Amino acid sequence: MGARVRTNRRNAVAPASAEEQLVQKLQRIEALFSRAGSVGEKVAAARARERIQERLKQLAAEEPPIEFRFTLSDQWSRHLFVALLRRYEILPYRYRGQRRTTVMARLSRSFVNDTLWPEFQELQQTLSAYFDALTDRVIEQALEVKAGEAEERPPAPRLNPVDHQTSLL
Repeated sequence: MGARVRTNRRNAVAPASAEEQLVQKLQRIEALFSRAGSVGEKVAAARARERIQERLKQLAAEEPPIEFRFTLSDQWSRHLFVALLRRYEILPYRYRGQRRTTVMARLSRSFVNDTLWPEFQELQQTLSAYFDALTDRVIEQALEVKAGEAEERPPAPRLNPVDHQTSLL
């Protein structure tokens, strides 16, 4: 996967930043799920959204929307999911008293199963990998130690129980 190159005023070539690469990757995932007709479409984003919205309308006529409750484990997932719903002009909501991790929406089951949820999972996986790498990099720079998971060791040997209390009689 080659990095996109941008030029500055002096025509020097600089590699795209990690954030720019992430945005490009997310856009490619979006294009994949929008079922674009040809690879070379530059107006794919707008057309893809229109295609998905048309598909939503068609599905609503064939399969009436039902209320879905999505429970998302962290704020990043929730923000991404709400943005994805809004992108397709679907109104996300939650009822008073529901946790902030809950997102409600009225959708057709086939749209959720065939388009929305697979796209969300792909985007979420990409963002999680980016956030993990960013977190490790910041911790390593700030604390000057290796970040990451704790060492995994085999279980400690079990000790036989010892009765430390002598008879009271």
